[in-house]
Amino acid sequence: MPPEITVDALVAGAGISGLAAAHELQAAGCEVLVIDPSDRPGGVMRTEHRGGYIFESGPNTAQVKAPMRAFLERRHLEDALRPASPASRKRWLFRDGALQPVPSSVLGFLRTPLLSTRAKLSVLAEPLRSRGKGEPESVREFTARRLGPEVADRLVGPFLTGVYAGDENELGAEAVFPSLVEAERRSGSVLLGSLGQRGPKGLPGSRSSEDGFGPFARRLAEALHEPPAMGSRVAGLYRDGDRWHVDVASPSGDSAIKAQRVVVATPSFDAAQLVLGIDGEVAAALEAIPYAPMVVAPLGVEPAQVRTPIDGFGFLVPRTEDLGLLGCLYMSQLFPGRAPAGHELLHCMLGGVRWPEAVELPDDTLAETLARDLETTLGLRDMPEPLAWVRWPRAVPQPDRHHAERMRWIASRLEASPGLALAGNYVAGVGVADALASGVAAAERVLASVAID
Repeated sequence: MPPEITVDALVAGAGISGLAAAHELQAAGCEVLVIDPSDRPGGVMRTEHRGGYIFESGPNTAQVKAPMRAFLERRHLEDALRPASPASRKRWLFRDGALQPVPSSVLGFLRTPLLSTRAKLSVLAEPLRSRGKGEPESVREFTARRLGPEVADRLVGPFLTGVYAGDENELGAEAVFPSLVEAERRSGSVLLGSLGQRGPKGLPGSRSSEDGFGPFARRLAEALHEPPAMGSRVAGLYRDGDRWHVDVASPSGDSAIKAQRVVVATPSFDAAQLVLGIDGEVAAALEAIPYAPMVVAPLGVEPAQVRTPIDGFGFLVPRTEDLGLLGCLYMSQLFPGRAPAGHELLHCMLGGVRWPEAVELPDDTLAETLARDLETTLGLRDMPEPLAWVRWPRAVPQPDRHHAERMRWIASRLEASPGLALAGNYVAGVGVADALASGVAAAERVLASVAID
């Protein structure tokens, strides 16, 4: 990299949000440079191959929402993500000592033993309830008020274990379920408001690429005119006249870059350091966003080793069961070819806000807990050595009840810094599709604030 160069746009971070922002900027005619300290593009999307298994260290599936679908279609990448097998429709919850099916249809809801008859009637009566007062609520408060305490505790809470590794009493309703909160505001009912939604649609089901999200990220990176500068780090950012001055540190030496537009697509704690000299209050707000730690343990097993058949999407474990295991995804059921013939690939998750110490524990201690919990849930005998122990000290953002309001405030503050925008999975959702959409939105903001010459 030369000592000083000038580009139309610079993106800090080569995760899915940064790559999406780079593509949007490139499509608008910008010369774009992406900077990332990692050894490969994709951020937390990392796919590994070991012993005939293909496993993910980060996210495993994505729900392709409307913005992500439009992004893929604009780049003729409709074939990049394929749907999970029909087995994915079967989902399980470990409760009262056994795996119980999670309802996926109206008939299944009416028959499920996970909810009492009173709870089911409470859900059906949701349209008759009055609107809330408009005050910020936790997910638990919102769903208990609209759908009843049993639904909040027995279905919603465990669901958030799998997505956020978090606590429904602390996570914010507007940040986690924005469409449901908006449905109530619009029509007074979550159920009726959801039925009346219009607009572009996403793709059904859960999806991944043929060989995992790592190759998908690499495909996006390779489609950029300028390959991402991997192994380099944005070390400083400040305004210099009508451009942004970006200090970059790399193994080959430090350099400076001038850019009209900058998208900071890093975790919030890294973004805080970059904007500290621009707006200290914004930096403090970003630094204050908590994250849940996570330990991922991909595990290859033979079907004969388990008492309970490995069938479906996988299972989640509610906090009331008091296990270290958060849940387990049956990846070879979702995407055949991820495991050798005659074997299954399990994606086991431990830690989260309920057991944050897990990320610091040695492998043998984690192995003891995992073996015990898999014997309890699946009846697994003689647990083999996991394919890897992947530790993420700050894995998943934990947006609280004030998060959505906070992010709107941050966006308004950054209006005083034209050409600068934030993107990432802390902005408006932790899923792959939400992170990608945040990158698209960030690119649109910097393009709107600084016209292309």
